[in-house]
Amino acid sequence: MKLTYKIKKPIAQELKIFEKQFYNSISSKVKLLDLILIYILNRKGKQIRPTLVLLFAKMFSKGDLTQKSYRAANLVELIHSASLIHDDIVDDSQIRRNFLTLNALWKNKISVLVGDFFLSKALLLSTENKDYDLLNEVSLAVKEISEGELFQIQKSRSFSLSEDEYLDLISKKTASLFACCCKVGSISSGIKDLDKINTFGNYLGIIFQIKDDLFDFSNKRIGKPTKLDLKTQKITLPLIHSIERSSLKDKRKIKSILKKKKYLLSDKKLVNEFITKYNGFEYAYQRMNDFKKNALKLLKDFPQNDSNISIKILLDYIIERKY
Repeated sequence: MKLTYKIKKPIAQELKIFEKQFYNSISSKVKLLDLILIYILNRKGKQIRPTLVLLFAKMFSKGDLTQKSYRAANLVELIHSASLIHDDIVDDSQIRRNFLTLNALWKNKISVLVGDFFLSKALLLSTENKDYDLLNEVSLAVKEISEGELFQIQKSRSFSLSEDEYLDLISKKTASLFACCCKVGSISSGIKDLDKINTFGNYLGIIFQIKDDLFDFSNKRIGKPTKLDLKTQKITLPLIHSIERSSLKDKRKIKSILKKKKYLLSDKKLVNEFITKYNGFEYAYQRMNDFKKNALKLLKDFPQNDSNISIKILLDYIIERKY
């Protein structure tokens, strides 16, 4: 049995309802927009974020989920979809999930407008249903994501990111939306105390981003361009650890490579060898497992049911995933 099936089993019916509602929420009478939306829907990803919303909603629910839980899942998916579209434009990405990106097919102007369409739909979904508590959490996450991305651009030019700064950065740009998923799912089931839920979501998002860091040095096809972070001069955990522990000679050599505007295959090989020499990959896996242990401790304080079990499996899946 696939891990993804085990994760989604407690909310299998709820996911079907969510998918139907999500499709209805983004349908349009503008032919060009509807064509693009169908293209997006036909290449949907793993649905980790709406799955997380529904699992947390059901974990704290004493019965069937309310419409507010489905709206919470839709809200998060709309925001996430908008951020992916805008990310692809900023990074000039041509491939995502083994498909051409919107900007590769329809250029930047149309892609920006589609991203804005998703954002407007998210706002309308919340305001029309007076889900101001959900909107507040999502707005905070979007603010954190934006600050994190800008901080990353600022620090990438100096190659001086410390591990603490890196963790703060990914807590903003990646983990904030994971924490938001956990919180809005819980809020939709009437939960008020969100501190531990927020911390759990932050751990989960950090693990997810560290795993993505490791993919960026992979030679395998994973549905998006590998070594993207090296190409765009983003300093990730394996590099940070290795640079901090390297000799002065190796440090100078690797920074001279990182500052290049164009990388050769030989440069990429040297970076991988450098990280291997200073155990950067092993350290990244170690840190992922440290955060996993902390997350599992928090899960013991949540209701013990099928949804809780699925969330534990999700933790393993994020660490073990191949793409």
